[in-house]
Order: sequence, then structure tokens, then C-alpha cells
Amino acid sequence: MKTVFLTTATLLPALLYAPLSALAHPHIFAEARLEVMAGENGAISELRDVWRFDEMFSASVLMDFDKNANTKLDPEELAEVSKTVLESLEEYNYYTSITQDGKNIPVLKPDTIHVDFQDGRLLMFFSVKPSQPMPIKGRMTFGVWDPTMYTAMDFTKDDDLVATGPQFASCKKQVVRPDPDEVLAQNQANLTDAFFNDPTGTDMSKMFATRLEVTC
Repeated sequence: MKTVFLTTATLLPALLYAPLSALAHPHIFAEARLEVMAGENGAISELRDVWRFDEMFSASVLMDFDKNANTKLDPEELAEVSKTVLESLEEYNYYTSITQDGKNIPVLKPDTIHVDFQDGRLLMFFSVKPSQPMPIKGRMTFGVWDPTMYTAMDFTKDDDLVATGPQFASCKKQVVRPDPDEVLAQNQANLTDAFFNDPTGTDMSKMFATRLEVTC
């Protein structure tokens, strides 16, 4: 898997969630890449994620996990970061949003989350699989977003959201970037203070998230 960087902004509860009293806007920012992989059986095989975090959050992780105070994250310290994120993001479905014909598809827990520290920024890459067989047909959406809106996942280029495999050749693919002003205007009755300050998050927050739509 190539470590290609993209844009994002949404992440890691145990690491990421300091006080949960001010969730109206992101506190952590990440650049993201998402690659949706087709299997030879004509179904979605896995989703490959690459997340690259902002320098401020990366510095805070370095401070918290650099146990031997040598100003870098050694392999065992990176492994501890990986373990923490692997456990803490499970209840958030690893920030992964998949739908097929309007039905939400959860993902399985990944085997591991690979962690590195490059040029002062924390880098994570891992793969997740749909929790049930997902044939490549109908209308499918794929996205990465934090339901609590504490972390902002940013896909800077449309090429950062891709579907890979010959099975997608006849499918229509489109990257959708919702206009926040339009979302707010169309949903004023539902986007209350309670929505923005609910620490558990809400599916409504995905209305603001960039996503890849695939119709086959």
C-alpha cells in the first residue's frame, strides 16, 4: 500500500478527545486518502485509509507517548499509539461511512493500525473490511468523518477518494463535497444546539462530510 497523503479532519477519541464540552467545531485536523478496493469476487474487498495529522495534534501525541523523553517515537511507543487508536475508534466505526442503496454498512475491526511520525506529523494507515458481503452494484457511498465533529478529515483533491479495480469500470463515480451553508439552510429545524454539543455524535453530521458516490 502506498502512503499517499490527502486531506482530512476527524480522529482518535482516547488520544484525540480532550474536554468534550466544545464539539461545535473541529480541534484536530487530518489530511486523508481513501481507496475503495474491488475483490475478484465482484464485491468490495476493503477500504484503505491514510491519515496525516496536523502538527499541533502530532506534537501532543509525541509529548504523551514519548516515555523515554528522547523527542521521538520509538517502535514500542508507536505500537502503543497504534493500540490506543485501534481500541478507541472501534465504537466510532473507525470514522468509516459506507452505505449501499441507503443502508449503513459497518466495518470490521482492522488487524492493526500502522503508525509513523514523519516531518513532525503523525501518520496512520490501515485497512477495514465491510462487515457483510457487499456486491458492487446499486448506489454506494464511501466516506471518512468523525460523528462528534471533533476531528476534521480533509480530502484535498478528488483523487484522494478513489475506487480501484476493473469491476468499477462501468460504474459512475463522483466525489461529493457538500456546501455547509446549503446544509445549514436546508436543515435549520434539526441542527440545534443539542446537535452540535452532543458528545456521542449523530449521523446527521455526515451531511457535511465529503464522500465518494459510486453507482453501478
